[in-house]
Amino acid sequence: MRFLLEALAAVSALSATVAAGGASSSGNFSYNRHEFLLDGSPYQIIGGQMDPQRVPPEFWTHRLKMARAMGLNTIFSYLYWNMHEPSPGEWDFQGRNDVAKFFRLAQDEGLKVVLRPGPYICGERDWGGFPAWLSQVPGMAVRQNNGPFLDATKAYIDRLGEELGELQITQGGPILMTQLENEYGSFGKDKEYLAALAAILRDNFDVFLYTNDGGGQSYLEGGQLHGVLAVIDGDSKTGFAARDKYVTDPTSLGPQLNGEYYITWIDQWGSDYPHQQISGSQASIDKAVEDLDWTLAGNYSFSIYMFHGGTNFGFENGGIRDDGPLAAVTTSYDYGAPLDESGRPTDVYFKLREMISKYVPKGSIPDVPSLPQRATIPEFDLKPVVGMFGLQQTPTQEAKDPISMDALGQAYGYVLYEHIVTKDVSGNVTIGDGARDRAMIYVNGVRVGVVDTIYKTPATVKVALKKGDSFQILVENLGRVDVRQRLREQVKGIVGSVAVGCHVLKKWSMYSLPLATLPSNLSAQDQEYKVKANDSPVFYTGSFSLPVGTSSDLSGDTFITVPKGVKGVLWVNGVNMGRYWTVGPQQSLYVPGSVLREQNEVVLLELEPQPGTNISAQGISERQWFNNPDPDAP
Repeated sequence: MRFLLEALAAVSALSATVAAGGASSSGNFSYNRHEFLLDGSPYQIIGGQMDPQRVPPEFWTHRLKMARAMGLNTIFSYLYWNMHEPSPGEWDFQGRNDVAKFFRLAQDEGLKVVLRPGPYICGERDWGGFPAWLSQVPGMAVRQNNGPFLDATKAYIDRLGEELGELQITQGGPILMTQLENEYGSFGKDKEYLAALAAILRDNFDVFLYTNDGGGQSYLEGGQLHGVLAVIDGDSKTGFAARDKYVTDPTSLGPQLNGEYYITWIDQWGSDYPHQQISGSQASIDKAVEDLDWTLAGNYSFSIYMFHGGTNFGFENGGIRDDGPLAAVTTSYDYGAPLDESGRPTDVYFKLREMISKYVPKGSIPDVPSLPQRATIPEFDLKPVVGMFGLQQTPTQEAKDPISMDALGQAYGYVLYEHIVTKDVSGNVTIGDGARDRAMIYVNGVRVGVVDTIYKTPATVKVALKKGDSFQILVENLGRVDVRQRLREQVKGIVGSVAVGCHVLKKWSMYSLPLATLPSNLSAQDQEYKVKANDSPVFYTGSFSLPVGTSSDLSGDTFITVPKGVKGVLWVNGVNMGRYWTVGPQQSLYVPGSVLREQNEVVLLELEPQPGTNISAQGISERQWFNNPDPDAP
């Protein structure tokens, strides 16, 4: 029986090779029951995950060189649909989205590529990489055999085919294989959906497909598809055994690959959530080295998740919620990776490099590139210039009931909801079916409470409103959940009605504040804004010069910290560096040298400005990780 299964798997692999271009193509990548084959010769994947859209393009070559210098031969990359198609039919393949350029650079450095295009990728991205506008498409049901979803997906995959088709191994490019969906067995078992998606991918990519699922029975059985190689993630030893036990279709069997060996875990905002890392822990480093050493010694393959995590710039982070409080992912996606957020090697990098060198030809691993020191920026002041609520005089929309962020055509940032009280009311504030995700409540411009869903039981806010009062709710999208797919739960802003006590408030004005670009009139403010107690959010501005001898490249990298800031967003030269939050564990924002100039303009949006507090910032050479109590904890 075993001989028969291996023979069938070999036939399947041979078919994949023929489909991948056969003898007339520039190259082929196939597999038999035990080995991957690159142009007919055994190829052991020594891989690592690095997503170009989390890394400044100016640094792509450097990060790829660092991958080669650790001994990797293959880069695994997710692609983020929401960044490529921010609005229906509006495509972006420039800057960080120029993924074809990234893959060409990988090939220049002698690296192969494994494509992980989704449409769903998880990755702790906003809604797992789905564009927010999907929630507004009539009849939409994601990750199912659903017409509207497959139509939207086909448009996306077809466009990827146009951009990346010529970069497949069959056409002389670096792309070896393409992933079908992502950990689908953790979500469902709709084989008709998987088959339909596989057909869309095969229409655009002629390399073979594979699935990637956790090493458990339900995961593997739900995610496996006939004719597609089944791959596991998580623990290699248990996962490999589970794959061979629970995947019984011989057309899905082949060499063992751990598609995501987790080097550690993600960071999320919270006073009680410390930074996740293995650097500095000898026992943790030894375990990672031992696990991957065992994998290579067994002639198996792996991809480290993450080799280099990068940064969730702007509002790009996602959230995680498993029927509990929202775990909002930090701006940093450092992931405790061997190559840290700023592209510097850690102690685990060098340990893995040493281990990998045992399995590759002597001298084939290049030297580690030299790295300049990061820049230190002396402390500089930030002055308050204008209140956030005063920047938009005309409502985006008015309606009887609150309108969600998504229905306003907005994906990220904030929405301000305003109601002018028509009669005296008092009681607890109820916001729709729950804040989406953090609601700051104001009466006549004075903050009276914060409702935050990072807590299992958010705070209860009680108000006493008089006729004529302005009652405002500023709602922040902290990141759409990546693992739950019910559309209503992914809609941000206010979903439903707002009540005070038993009185439902009617007639609302909505102000969209996506902050995709900075307000144009910040620099025109001719006098300093006076911060009041429990004030609404305030914009601050300031500037700094690069130290003498520092250039706008790797040597300009720095980490900006705002020690007296509570929560907000930081821009440098008009580029959104991401969120800061005193709760931690992240206490500094990575600012790549590529965005810096000799003179640099800084804008800070502080959501909870404190009167009498002089806000300042500085650039430090080493990241800071620690936690503080949450001033808004329930």
